[in-house]
Amino acid sequence: MAKEECISQRNKTGDSSTLRNRKNIPTSLETCQTPFTSVSKDKISQTAGRSSEADSQSSNGSSAQLFTRRHDESPVKVLLLLVVGLSFSTRLYKITEPPHVCWDETHFGKMGSYYINRTFFFDVHPPLGKMLIGLAGYMTGYDGTFPFLKPGDKYEQHNYWGMRGFCAVLGSFLPIFAYLIVLELSRSHSAAFVTAILLIFDTGCITISQYILLDPILMFFIMAAVLSMVKFNQQRYRPFTASWWFWLVLTGVNLAGALGVKFVGLFVILLVGLNTIWDLWRLLGDLRLSLVDVAKHFLARVVGLILLPLFLYVTIFAVHFVVLNKSGPGDGFFSSAFQSRLLGNNLHNASMPEYLAYGSTITVKNLRIAGGYLHSHWHLYPEGVGSRQQQVTAYLHKDYNNLWLVHRQNDSNSQSGSSDLVRHGDIIRLEHKETTRNLHSHLHEAPLTKKHFQVTGYGINGTGDINDLWQLEVCGGKKGDLVKVLRSKVRFLHRATGCVLYSSGKTLPKWGWEQVEVTCSPYLKETPSSQWNIEDHINPKLPNISLSVLKPHFLEILLESHIVMIRGNSGLKPKDNEMNSKPWHWPINYQGLRFSGVNETEYRVYLLGNPVVWWVNLASLGLYLIMVAVASITIQRGFSLGPKRIEQSQVLMRGGGLLLLGWLLHYAPFYTMSRVLYYHHYFPAMLFSSMLTGITIDILLNSADLLLQPPYSDWVQRVGQMVLLLSVLYSFYLFHPLSYGMTGPLAHEPGSAMAGLKWMDSWEF
Repeated sequence: MAKEECISQRNKTGDSSTLRNRKNIPTSLETCQTPFTSVSKDKISQTAGRSSEADSQSSNGSSAQLFTRRHDESPVKVLLLLVVGLSFSTRLYKITEPPHVCWDETHFGKMGSYYINRTFFFDVHPPLGKMLIGLAGYMTGYDGTFPFLKPGDKYEQHNYWGMRGFCAVLGSFLPIFAYLIVLELSRSHSAAFVTAILLIFDTGCITISQYILLDPILMFFIMAAVLSMVKFNQQRYRPFTASWWFWLVLTGVNLAGALGVKFVGLFVILLVGLNTIWDLWRLLGDLRLSLVDVAKHFLARVVGLILLPLFLYVTIFAVHFVVLNKSGPGDGFFSSAFQSRLLGNNLHNASMPEYLAYGSTITVKNLRIAGGYLHSHWHLYPEGVGSRQQQVTAYLHKDYNNLWLVHRQNDSNSQSGSSDLVRHGDIIRLEHKETTRNLHSHLHEAPLTKKHFQVTGYGINGTGDINDLWQLEVCGGKKGDLVKVLRSKVRFLHRATGCVLYSSGKTLPKWGWEQVEVTCSPYLKETPSSQWNIEDHINPKLPNISLSVLKPHFLEILLESHIVMIRGNSGLKPKDNEMNSKPWHWPINYQGLRFSGVNETEYRVYLLGNPVVWWVNLASLGLYLIMVAVASITIQRGFSLGPKRIEQSQVLMRGGGLLLLGWLLHYAPFYTMSRVLYYHHYFPAMLFSSMLTGITIDILLNSADLLLQPPYSDWVQRVGQMVLLLSVLYSFYLFHPLSYGMTGPLAHEPGSAMAGLKWMDSWEF
C-alpha cells in the first residue's frame, strides 16, 4: 500500500511518463541521466533509451522547482564566475616563487627542454605532458638551455614562468570542472559550490598545480573526460544529434589526453568503459529500439571511445618520435635498431656487414633497460670476490673496452679466423680486444647475485680453457639461422656449466667502477637480462650494407617504447633515504612531500592537503555508505517517500555511486603496485572524493526537515554550510604558507609561521 500511495502521489504531480519502465534499485554505475526516477519493488523493467518530446519535457512534480532553478541563469553565472575567479587567483598567485628548481621540476622541466632542442630522452610516462610543457616554454620565450640539474638551482635569467603558468592554468580548471560535474549529477548549486570551495582552498591542490609537473595536466584530462561523459549521458534523449556527438567525441579526446600523460589515465578509461557498458545494456533492454538502432549506438561508442582515442594516442607518439630525432641521454635504454634512426648516434646512416661472421670485431648490448654493453678492463676482481681474474661488467656508455673478437671454439690465434658466418647453435669464443682475455665463467659465485656464477676475463692472446666456450642461440631461431646485426636477439650459453650470460642490473661497488654486474645465470628462462644483440660489427672481409635498411618501422618502435616504459615503471624502487609513502597514508593526510627547502634559511614549500578538506572527505566516505544503506533499506521496505526523498535517493545512489567508483578506481589499484609510491599519486582520487563530499553533505543538510519543521530546517542547512565553508577557509588561512612558501623558523621553533600547526608528528614542515 505504501508503494501504491507513493506512485499515486507522484502521478498526481504529473510524473507518469518517468515512471514507465524503471528498474527496481539503480546501481551506482548509472549516472543521473534524468532529473528523477522512481523506485518500484514490484515491477522491474528496462529503462527507455529514447523518449518522446513529452517524456523529455515532463518530470515529477517536485522537480519543477529544481528544473526552473537549474535554468535560472543568474545564480549559475554568478557562482560559476566566482569559482573561476577564486580558482585562477589562488593558482596563479606567486607563480614565479621560488625562482629555483623545485622537486620534480628537475625532471619534467629538463624534458621540456629536450623537446625544444629535439634531443631524445627516456621517461617511464607517455610523452604528451612533457610535449605540452615544452610547447608552453617555447611559446613563452624559453630557449631550452637551462640544465635543470638538481632542485635548488636558480633559474636566473631563464624564462621559466611560462611552463609553470601553463600547469597552473590547467590546475585552475579542476575546481571549475568539479563544479560542473557535481551540478550535472546533483542538480544542486549548493553541492556544486561546496565541492568547488573544497578544491579551491585545498593547499595540496594549489601546490601541485603551481610547478612544472605532469600531475595538473593529467588531472585536467581526467576531469575533462568525466565532465564530457556526464554531459554525454544527459544527451540520452537526443541520440545522434550534434550535441550528442560533440560530447561523445570530446570524451574520447580527453581519454586519449589522460592516457597520453600517464598510464594512470587507464583508470578513467575504465570508469568511462563501465559507464558505457551499463548504458549499452540499458539500451539493449529498451524494446522500443530495434537491434539496428542498438547496433548504431554500439558502433558510435566504439568509434568515439575506442578508435578515436587510440588514433590520437598513437598520433601523440608519432609526433614524439618526429620531434625527438637527435641522439641524447635516452639512447641507451633502447635497442640498437631503435638508436640507428637518431641523428648523431654512431649507428645513424652507418654501414657494416649485415650478418655476424667469425673474425669480426663487435660490441654486444644487453636488452634489459640500462643493461649496458658487455665490457672488460685490466682491473681484477678483489680478494674474496670469486676468483681473482679480470673483471667483466656491463657499461652503459660506448667505449673502446666494449669491443670483442669472435672466434671459433678451436681457433687459438687472435689474428686469424675465416669470415664464415656465425649460425644459431655454433660454439664460439669471445676475446676481449684490448686485453686479449677470453670471456670466461666458472662455478665461483657472482659478486652480488650469489645464486649466479662469476663471469671473468681469462687467458692471454686467445689461449684459455674449456670454460671460455659459449654456444650462441638466436632467440626464436633454429639450427643454421644467421645472426643479423641490430635485429637478432641472441643468448650465450656457457658450455661447461650450462648457465646463460646475464646482466643483473645491479651496480658494482667502487672496485667495479660502479658499472653493472654481469653474471652467468643457471636459470635459463628467456628474459631481457639474458638477451643480447650485436650492435657494432667490423669485418673488412665482408661487404657492408647501410643500416638504414635495418631501421625499425613505426609500429616496431611504438611497441618497443611501451615495453621499455612498462619495464621502467615496474623497476622504480625506493632509493636509499628517499621519501616514499603507502596508500593507506594518503586519505588521512598522514605525510606530505617536501617540494623546496629544508632549513630555516631556505624558501620552503611543502605539499600537504588542507587538513579540514581531507578529513571531511574521509568522514564523508563513511557517511555516504551509511546514507546509501539507510536509503536502500527504506526503499526495499516500501516506505512512503515524498518526491524530494526520491530525488535525493537517486542523486545519492547514481551520481554519488559514480563518484565513489571513480575514487575506488583511482585509489585501490595502488595497493597492488610494487613500484615506489608517493603522496601525490592520490590527488586524482582526491578529486572524486571531494565531489562525493559535496553531494553527500548537501543531501545530509537537506534532510534536516526529517527532524525539524521549516524554517528551522532551513536554518540548520544554512548554518551547516557556513560552518563547513568557514572551517575550510580558516584552515586554508592557517596552512597557506605551505603552498605559497615560507622562510624563517621551522614549525617546532618559536616565531614560526606554522607554530602549533604540526597536528601530526609525521608532518615535516
